[in-house]
Amino acid sequence: MNDDQRLPLWQQLQAVTHVLHAIRQGQSGTAALAAVAPALRPGVQALCFEVLRSLGRAQALRKLLAPRNPPTLVDALLCTALALLWHPQHATYDAFTLVNQAVESAKRTPALKAKAAFVNACLRRFLRERDALVSQTDGDLVARWNHPAWWVHQLQTDWPTQWQSILAAADQHAPMVLRVNARHGTPADYLKKLLDDGIPAKMVGAFGIVLEYACGVQQLPGFNEGWVSVQDSAAQLAAPLLLTGLAQSSDQLRLLDACAAPGGKTAHLLELVDARVTALDMDPQRCERIHQTLERLSLCAKVVPADAADVSAWWDGTLFDAILLDAPCSASGIVRRHPDIRWLRRQTDIAQLAAIQARLLKRLWPLLKPGGRLLYCTCSVFKAEGEQQIATFLAHHSQAKILASPGHLLPRGDQPTAMHTDNPSGDHDGFYYALLEKTAA
Repeated sequence: MNDDQRLPLWQQLQAVTHVLHAIRQGQSGTAALAAVAPALRPGVQALCFEVLRSLGRAQALRKLLAPRNPPTLVDALLCTALALLWHPQHATYDAFTLVNQAVESAKRTPALKAKAAFVNACLRRFLRERDALVSQTDGDLVARWNHPAWWVHQLQTDWPTQWQSILAAADQHAPMVLRVNARHGTPADYLKKLLDDGIPAKMVGAFGIVLEYACGVQQLPGFNEGWVSVQDSAAQLAAPLLLTGLAQSSDQLRLLDACAAPGGKTAHLLELVDARVTALDMDPQRCERIHQTLERLSLCAKVVPADAADVSAWWDGTLFDAILLDAPCSASGIVRRHPDIRWLRRQTDIAQLAAIQARLLKRLWPLLKPGGRLLYCTCSVFKAEGEQQIATFLAHHSQAKILASPGHLLPRGDQPTAMHTDNPSGDHDGFYYALLEKTAA
């Protein structure tokens, strides 16, 4: 039995309730989980991810059980329990145990103690009437897909024949994928090390290995020595897309990673080519993460805390051979790894983020040499942040030519897809790539 299973369930539910409450107040799941006691955190994170993946259903059920909105913390506890209870075949705990422990959690939380009887009544009614109550929520779009209604409608508009598989993939567990450092060996070499250590895995793409089961990075052979990094297979396409076929003079390539933190794509560029790389990020703390990433891999780049769009604040006037713009976006393609994102985003965010993306494209394009390349990418499945953004840019920049690019890579979970030959399984995050070349004036 692992440590989190030995901890009282009521204590874990108490922590999950507070994490969910914080997310509903606008805090990121990562930040909310960081506030949980270290001994509790692994178990709480696992339960919290389950809750967030069934939150739409839980909210619909809570409305049937308690039509008048209860206090926010009470609502968070009820939704936590209902999300874990509603589908008995997928339940982590016995239903009566979970109800008893949810009530115990209420009794041991000062702000909830007076509502313990109410929580008990709601949850025991749910157990008695489960089938009828679930059936009543089946027609609710948010309950059915566990995403906000606007999100579902946007996917239906953007991907009329694929929206259901995109939503289904978002509720699956993401695999742990490694990128093998090309300076230290091949994926085949590293795969043999893993198998020798009893860690089942298989190769994926040109540089990747996907583990059959996730594990702590300290269990990975050579992790501290920089042999591998954790990076989804869709994100691993960025560096080779930018570099393959790029014309190089006798001098080192001059590259810009415009939104670089935490440094995974910066590092991959340096693993593949000797180059002078400038890595930017607005947040000094996130820049420190870039430094840490590069240090572990024994790589070197010029890391600058700056807004990439504020060119005059950081640019030295020398044009770049290539620019990687992994632009700020909705992160709608990585919700399986961060299930809180769907509940934090608002429909109005998409237009605001698209405006930021357009501004970055406009400001960075003049910094590129003629014949150079700019790779635009986002971890989004919304067309406003992908093909529509690039179509608008091309319409206003006659010197921009789009090269062969994957375009939108849609997550399909473990369902086969032919979206990109580097990852035929389709078990990757949602991404968009457009490789642009700057032609002579």
